Amino acid sequence: MRTSPANGAAPRLLPWSGPDGKPCYLLPGDGTGYVSRLADRMEAEQLGSADALIAEAQKILRARCWTPGEIHLLAEDLTASLITVRRVAESRGARLPVPAHDEDEGHGRDDAAGGGAVRAH
Repeated sequence: MRTSPANGAAPRLLPWSGPDGKPCYLLPGDGTGYVSRLADRMEAEQLGSADALIAEAQKILRARCWTPGEIHLLAEDLTASLITVRRVAESRGARLPVPAHDEDEGHGRDDAAGGGAVRAH
């Protein structure tokens, strides 16, 4: 969902889902409201948990003596963490300002990769 309100800012993807599992969004504001602050804290905690999991994974893999069950659990934990971190990155990336040159038609992009048509002159 990348629809923008009249002021041009994209809604913020929140770091939690609704009861039905669908993403939750916050309409743009000044970023100082209660829900924005709560989302900021939750994102910081999620990134901190990812750091701790990375350290644990490195420790387990360095030991070179794990059971298949330990590796399976590690893979599940790393997958869940990666999903969370990707959501944080998507949310933050969607709130970055778009440089003016990205909006120019055809500038700085490979027409074949960008889907543009090549015109003969």
